[in-house]
Amino acid sequence: MIMWKKLTTVALTGVLAFSLAACSKNDGAKGSSSDYPKNNITIVAPSGAGGGWDLTARAIAKTMNDTKLIEKPITVENKPGGGGAVYMAEFATKEVKNDYALLVKSPPLLINNNKAEGNSPYGYKDTTPLAQLTRDYGAIVVKADSEFQTLKDVLEAIKSDATSVTFAGGSAPGSMDHLVGILPAFEYGIDPKTVKYVSYDGGGEAVAALLGNNADVIATDASTIGQYVKSGDVRVLAVSSTERLGGELAEVPTFKEEGIDAEFTIWRGLFGPKEMSDAAVDYWSVKLKEMVETDEWKAELERNGWESEYRSSEDFTKYLEDQDKVIVELLTALGMQK
Repeated sequence: MIMWKKLTTVALTGVLAFSLAACSKNDGAKGSSSDYPKNNITIVAPSGAGGGWDLTARAIAKTMNDTKLIEKPITVENKPGGGGAVYMAEFATKEVKNDYALLVKSPPLLINNNKAEGNSPYGYKDTTPLAQLTRDYGAIVVKADSEFQTLKDVLEAIKSDATSVTFAGGSAPGSMDHLVGILPAFEYGIDPKTVKYVSYDGGGEAVAALLGNNADVIATDASTIGQYVKSGDVRVLAVSSTERLGGELAEVPTFKEEGIDAEFTIWRGLFGPKEMSDAAVDYWSVKLKEMVETDEWKAELERNGWESEYRSSEDFTKYLEDQDKVIVELLTALGMQK
């Protein structure tokens, strides 16, 4: 959910959703619900290892395999590039009828399709939304020994000399991590176009850049940074949630507590190809609803610091339709829309 009060009263939390609506779009289903799946299944994380997409894909595969909800083996493949846009082009064209290729995505699915720079011609309408599964939040992070002690320290440094602070994230310019990072700057009265941003393929690479002194600050998923906080490698200056989080981030202030009137919620969901068969859509709709009720899935949520946020295919699709409009409004305000 993203709430940007200076731009819209619509919460970006409900912004990106998918649907079972695909059930009626493929008259030539590749088989009845009784004989799917016949083959092994692949879930693609369109990023490097260690980021939110990767961890979500592996959590789904592990839960399904461990519980035997799905008998066929499920494997995870990492296909990084362009903050998810590179594989999205392949998924929307070469895998358009492949019932055995699934994709984990989050707000960049909408953002990449609507932004001007590095625009992807493919968006949520080029997929079959199966379910939203989780919600997460953004985090502003520095190395443990950074001179920046608060979010306002970072913003004041950018305001004084934008070239002196290198911001990094695990998604392309104009995409999710970038928006999480520049949202506080925008609210602080800084021209977001002046913020020096470097993109990496996934949150894991962004953290590596921070620890390797190739970035001063990173914007990333709150759920993936806890392990680095625990190890003493990084400090989290602020999170984009409405209230303080738990675990390793329990003492971290929210944007609002730092005087930044903004929120940003990151949803994650599972998608099939645009022309997925009716049988496969029905099958996954049932299995995903069953999965989110299992103890194994709940353990994955706790382990990764995620909040449960299940939406069926139909509800998810409606959610995405609304969120797409808000993303356009957000990018327009930043001068980044296509």
